[in-house]
Amino acid sequence: MLQDYELPHLGGKLMSTQVSALLIKELKGGVFSTVDRLPSEVELSERLGVSRTVIRDALADLEREGLIDRVRGIGTVINRDIVNLPTRLDLKLEYYEFIRAAGYTPSADNILVRLEPASADLAERLQVDEGAELIIYEKRVLASGTPVIYSIDYLPRALFGEINYMDIDWSLPVFDILDRHCGLTVLTDIATVYATNASPFIRQKLQVPDGDALLLLDEVGFCKFSRPVIRSLEFYTNFFDFTMLRKKF
Repeated sequence: MLQDYELPHLGGKLMSTQVSALLIKELKGGVFSTVDRLPSEVELSERLGVSRTVIRDALADLEREGLIDRVRGIGTVINRDIVNLPTRLDLKLEYYEFIRAAGYTPSADNILVRLEPASADLAERLQVDEGAELIIYEKRVLASGTPVIYSIDYLPRALFGEINYMDIDWSLPVFDILDRHCGLTVLTDIATVYATNASPFIRQKLQVPDGDALLLLDEVGFCKFSRPVIRSLEFYTNFFDFTMLRKKF
C-alpha cells in the first residue's frame, strides 16, 4: 500500500465527476498506478479538499465502471487488469483523452462550423422545436498524425445565449466548450453502434482504404435532469482495438 504520495489540493466545491476523472488519471499513470488499493475516504477527502460525500460518489462511479471494488474489512481494491485497458467503448471519453489513454498524441484539423435548422429527427432527439437553430460542428481527429475519427456534433444554438458562436474556439474539446460557455456538463449519453461505409467525403478525410468499414457511434449526450444537449456522429477507423466491459448483474 502506498504510504507517501502527492495529489493536487482542490479547494472549493468539486463535482464528483471531476474527482472521478482525476482518480482515473492517477490510477492509470499517477500516484496510484503501482498500488493495489486506494487510501480511505477520509484520506482522499483531506488530500483533495472535498467532502467525503463527493469522494463516496466518485468511488461509486469508479466501481460501476469496474475499476475498483469496495470490500468491507479490506478497503478499496483496484482492478488493475480493467484499469489498464487502453480503449474502452463503454466509457464516454472526449477524443483527446481517449487518444492519450491509448498512448498517442491527439490533434484536430478540418474544423467546420455552421448553423442549420433542426430537422424533425434532430428536434425530437434534442427536445427543441423543429426548425430551431443548431450549431453543426465538424472536425477530423488525429492520433500522432494519423486520421482516426471524424465527428459531427449538433448543439442547440439557444444553449449559448447571446454569445457569438463564431467567437468560440472550436479547436477545444466540445465538452470543454459546453462547460465554459454554457455551464453544462455532459454526464451520460445513449449511443447506438453501427458498421458503415460513410460518405466518400468522410472516407477521404480519414484516408480509409477501399473495402474497410468504419465504426459509427450515434450518440445523444445528457446533462442533469436527463436534458439532451448534444447529438454526435462519430466515425472511427480500425486504428483502435476497442474493449467493452460487460458486467452480469
